[in-house]
Amino acid sequence: MKHNSENESQRAQDLIKRLPPAKLSVVIALMETILDPVKAAIENAPMDDEEITPETAAALDEAREWLKHNKGIPHEEVLAELGITKEEIDNFKEPK
Repeated sequence: MKHNSENESQRAQDLIKRLPPAKLSVVIALMETILDPVKAAIENAPMDDEEITPETAAALDEAREWLKHNKGIPHEEVLAELGITKEEIDNFKEPK
């Protein structure tokens, strides 16, 4: 049975209208995931619960203070200075 886009859209709307309210949130979440999978992945990612050490906190404070008085350095510039290309990063694979 072949359906055109308009018929499919109407069919989807009719099915949604028949759903009990308790099931709507599941359908909405599925549709949002289909429409924007990256956003869904970010929203469903586990919270980073790694404790910030005093050393890390101090380094972050130092970096924030530095940025108050200096212009940030673009990522590409840092990579170039280190002799690394974006392609190398994109294609990097962890050693086994």
